[in-house]
Amino acid sequence: MKYRLLGRTGLRVSEIGFGAWAIGSNWGRQSISDSVEALNKAIDMGLNFIDTALGYGNGKSEQIIAEVLKERREKVIVATKIPPVEGPWPPSPYCSSSDRYPETYIRNAIDTCRKNLDTDSIDILQLHTWTRAWNRNPRPLDILHKLKEEGVIRHIGLSTPEQDQNALIFLMREGYLDTVQLIYNIFEQEPAAELLPVALDKNIGVIVRVALDEGILTGKYKSGHLFPKDDFRSKYFEGDRMPRALHRVELIKKELEHTDFTIAQAALKFVLAHPAVSTVITGIRNKNQATQNMKTTDIPDLPDDLMIKLRGHVWRRGIWYSGK
Repeated sequence: MKYRLLGRTGLRVSEIGFGAWAIGSNWGRQSISDSVEALNKAIDMGLNFIDTALGYGNGKSEQIIAEVLKERREKVIVATKIPPVEGPWPPSPYCSSSDRYPETYIRNAIDTCRKNLDTDSIDILQLHTWTRAWNRNPRPLDILHKLKEEGVIRHIGLSTPEQDQNALIFLMREGYLDTVQLIYNIFEQEPAAELLPVALDKNIGVIVRVALDEGILTGKYKSGHLFPKDDFRSKYFEGDRMPRALHRVELIKKELEHTDFTIAQAALKFVLAHPAVSTVITGIRNKNQATQNMKTTDIPDLPDDLMIKLRGHVWRRGIWYSGK
């Protein structure tokens, strides 16, 4: 396993991290035993960064992680997220930050996370979403800085709103954030224009999510594939998005025909090629997935000519098409 600095936090994190949404909820049937095996296998192979959230199964993901870490001597860094008070997601420009992230709510939510994770201080506390409208008066982040001074949390992060990731650039430049969690993959390359360079310039740790575009960039799905109704991907790939995505995946596979890279390996290596990226959190549901994802860090980097070809597969999925 290779490790990178997580920006100015000074933490050294594994290039491949553990995305713990699926072990909590919303990804179809998932057994606790599979989740525990996946976590243990990943840590055995050198993983030391886990990303979770209070909203993943109403604390279930955090609790499973805490149980596993009780039995481990390794130091594993855990980042978690708290959602805003119930309302539009992502927040509407008309939402008030004081209504969606009031101080009492933030403190209570973090206390719940600490209890779930069985820790006095959270390594990285992230707000789960944001709106550009709050940049004028980012009161919730001021509260987090106060909690950081109190020792309740160690580092402050923010997860980008999907349709306006660049909303965080102002906060990054103004020094509000230690880390950012963003979407970056072969299809979604907009962060390379400004967000990632700003992170590099300001020494902000970058946690990349959705590197495999919710699984489609693994190449394992076929035409006609259907997800269970309790799996959020049934919505993500609804309508004609699945066949459109599969067509693009086949084009990428052709680029890889005379290489030793699988499409999943190429997708992860594409993300890791950017110098601003600290870690890529991959969704891992069992020990076999853990093994395959962890191995990626040890294979050669993508050659420059292949990187250039993969950049050509950017997919500008706009909100004009219902985000699909």
